[in-house]
Amino acid sequence: MFEVAGKALPGLHDAHLHLEWLALRNLTVDLQDVPTRRATLERVRRWAARLPKDAWLVGRGWYNDGWRDDPSWPRPEELDEAAGGRPAILTRKDGHSAWLSHSAIRAAGLRDEDQGPPGTVKEAMVAVARRSVPEPTEAEFDRGMSAALRALAAKGLTSVHTMDTPRAFRSFQRLHAAGRLPLRVTWNFPAAELAAAERIGIRSGWGDDRLRIWGVKAFLDGSLGSRTAEMLDGTGMPVLPQDELVELVGRCSAAQLNVCLHAIGDGAVRRALDALESLAGAWRYWRPRIEHAQCVHPADVPRFKPLGAIASMQPIHAVADREIADREWAGRTAYSYAWRPLADSGVVLAFGSDAPVEDVSPLLGIDAATSWRRRAGWHPELAVTRPTALRAYTAGAAYAAGMERKLGRLAPGLYADLTIVDGKGVVATAVGGRLTWRRA
Repeated sequence: MFEVAGKALPGLHDAHLHLEWLALRNLTVDLQDVPTRRATLERVRRWAARLPKDAWLVGRGWYNDGWRDDPSWPRPEELDEAAGGRPAILTRKDGHSAWLSHSAIRAAGLRDEDQGPPGTVKEAMVAVARRSVPEPTEAEFDRGMSAALRALAAKGLTSVHTMDTPRAFRSFQRLHAAGRLPLRVTWNFPAAELAAAERIGIRSGWGDDRLRIWGVKAFLDGSLGSRTAEMLDGTGMPVLPQDELVELVGRCSAAQLNVCLHAIGDGAVRRALDALESLAGAWRYWRPRIEHAQCVHPADVPRFKPLGAIASMQPIHAVADREIADREWAGRTAYSYAWRPLADSGVVLAFGSDAPVEDVSPLLGIDAATSWRRRAGWHPELAVTRPTALRAYTAGAAYAAGMERKLGRLAPGLYADLTIVDGKGVVATAVGGRLTWRRA
């Protein structure tokens, strides 16, 4: 055992992040939180100077809505100059748009009609553009993944639910076999892999208590920042048609695989609930999750609990999105990021960060869900209490991955997963009674 001074909490979970993106961020140019357009281009320029002349320049994290000097959509000629003529692709902070240089546009075979604002692509076209980008080697990727996992332990996390492609899962398996997986990882795979999972017969919960498979991630809409969140007023961009969504949910239920339905706008959330209507209680561990649920119409709040739908939400989004939400969702922010109404109606909340879209710190997330709204004066009635927020980062998240009999509480018979904190932040984390990180 070990001795550490501080308050012991049940090990904190992150119920929604992207370990694959976090790993790649360690291998590419990181543009997160760069405050201006000029500084973003300068960081790209410095990164390009390190690369071979014919190498691709890859990065993510730019956020034009946060650029203080010029928040307009970026242009390809700017990237041409900063990248030194190289093919370059930079994914926006939310992951739903990408900025390309002219040579990257040509390499991807894109046409004008494939693009949004000149030099950018959105939603499905982002994946198309990425097909031309050379992949890192397994060793490089594992190195980036190991660094990402160590950083999460330092933030106080003991368990994570990640939404990634099979490339990430292969890395998790290699690291686990080598004894280098410091956190409990629950993997949710893309809907594109459902047919393979059906053929193999994988069900939710396959694996062990350190690495396991749980659900199928499907996108119903885009994001607020990319202006593609599907709203009831008809704005936004539906990604998955309703008939295909209903078919997908039915197939997942039959295969005993849970669903993680990305739905940000109130229109997408309503469609997700509609698709779940006929499947309430479909099987013992049927725990469908609506991911993000950033704007839920008040009429839909009472629908969650009877359907067993879990609200997998990221409180830190509200801090980052406040200004754009006031602008784009005028009149609807009174029921946006509405953690309190959902909690009051008995819905299981599972909180996370959506990292690297937002800061992964669960302590920042707890603050965002509780006192931040009161400090900001932004619909404080939607905030939750600290005990409620803590449950969403522990017991609620454990339930959302079928692990509530093993994790999420400090009780006899459960794993000794601990996050130890003091007035300065995280002191240490432990998984299964063994330290995974300790403050120097």
